[in-house]
Amino acid sequence: MPHPARPRFTRGDLFWAWLIATVFSGIPSTAYALLTDADPMEATWAAGGMLLSMSAPPVQLFMAAGVAHGTVSAFWTLVFSRLLPRRHVLPWALAGSAAVALLDLRLIAPPLFPSVAALAFWPQFADHLMWGALLGGTLRWRLARASRRGAPPADAPT
Repeated sequence: MPHPARPRFTRGDLFWAWLIATVFSGIPSTAYALLTDADPMEATWAAGGMLLSMSAPPVQLFMAAGVAHGTVSAFWTLVFSRLLPRRHVLPWALAGSAAVALLDLRLIAPPLFPSVAALAFWPQFADHLMWGALLGGTLRWRLARASRRGAPPADAPT
């Protein structure tokens, strides 16, 4: 009887990749906002507006933004965990994040999340690319680290 296929990445790999990508992916749009004297919290408020009214108190919008961003990031991390190859994981994650940016920002946000659709496109696109680079880079680092320690690959036959 054949063994079921093992996952490409461990749960720990995916957790750390998700966490790092989620926490730091907003750097490009925040830097852009600071450089252009715009509100660096604008994207945070927009993310909170995915779950609450934009007229909600700032603390509530901030908390809702964390939930919305973390959940969306977890969803895409799970999708990528099924699609990304172990070889060349970083460039594939980067390419995938560009595709997700177009899907999120051009197709999903306009009808469902107007506060997100109202944001400047290119800084948000850069955030998506940062997310993909961090996700793929973290997965690549974790795979290399496991390999150096002599751990069998997650997809090795048992």
